[in-house]
Amino acid sequence: MSVDTIQDLFEHGLEDIYHAEHELLDALDELESNTEREEIAEAFAEHREETQGHIDRLEAVFDMFGEPPEKEECEGIEGLIEEYEEFASMNPSQEVLDYHNMAAAEKTEHYEIAAYGNLIPLADQIGMGEAADLLEENLREEQSALDELKELTETYEMDAIPAE
Repeated sequence: MSVDTIQDLFEHGLEDIYHAEHELLDALDELESNTEREEIAEAFAEHREETQGHIDRLEAVFDMFGEPPEKEECEGIEGLIEEYEEFASMNPSQEVLDYHNMAAAEKTEHYEIAAYGNLIPLADQIGMGEAADLLEENLREEQSALDELKELTETYEMDAIPAE
């Protein structure tokens, strides 16, 4: 696919984040099941539900183009998931894994926030205000999820983790 216009750039970014959101559905399941602290696991479950809503909104944006939803491999999210899996395979203590799960989720939120933040002005530029509104809704939910994760991280009791 040649990417020469703002619309091409928008469609490419849309396909990228569509793939990312699908990958994150599975990743959030894994984070939830690998997390022992209930409030953290609940945050992952809640965000998984929101992620399905993000996918639904993205599909609505594709419909506005009259195109079926397509995925462009999102190497950024793939890399973050691979990084997480490598760490988890080192068999860290549960306390360390719980903290790392929050940190890994924060990284993905930053990625998604950047992706949506870049797509919204492109949608506006090509006259897709309704699409921009849907993307803005996804962006607000991603920002809210990041804020919740930051709060959980800041209040995490690290006493169970040795300092050295």
